[in-house]
Amino acid sequence: MSWVAILMGSQSDWPVMESTTEVLGELGIEFEVRVSSAHRTPHETAAYVGDAETRGCNVFICGAGLAAHLAGAVAAHTTRPVIGVPMDAGSLSGFDALLSTVQMPPGIPVATVAVGRTGAKNAGYMAAQILALGNETLAERLLQDRSQNREKVAEQNRSVQASLDGE
Repeated sequence: MSWVAILMGSQSDWPVMESTTEVLGELGIEFEVRVSSAHRTPHETAAYVGDAETRGCNVFICGAGLAAHLAGAVAAHTTRPVIGVPMDAGSLSGFDALLSTVQMPPGIPVATVAVGRTGAKNAGYMAAQILALGNETLAERLLQDRSQNREKVAEQNRSVQASLDGE
């Protein structure tokens, strides 16, 4: 069974990365969450990646701030897709994390999403889209989610138009 591994550099990343679990949960995708540091627990991180792969993990999502090397460290140990979520922390508000996550050497790619909570949500959606390539049921759930989002925007437009008509 396909599932997603979510790793974060420290527990302080959890409030942002929780958004990823919400998206995956709503789409019915199994996941695991771990705190694992590229710098403080490098051997444990590498061991987890290998173990997760053998247990059927198909996508890794990694959230980290500041130096933000976690996604790259994970990508160095797997050929499965790795999605990096830069955290909006530190004196540069996540810009340093964005650059650290996106600037990978050739052959070790990390798909990088937006900084912070929006990126964490999009990481969940991107993982779902990857898994949906081989899962028609999941592909249909994604289409339904998009349809619901379109309807929300259409309802907001109707509300704005009604308020204008009432002026």
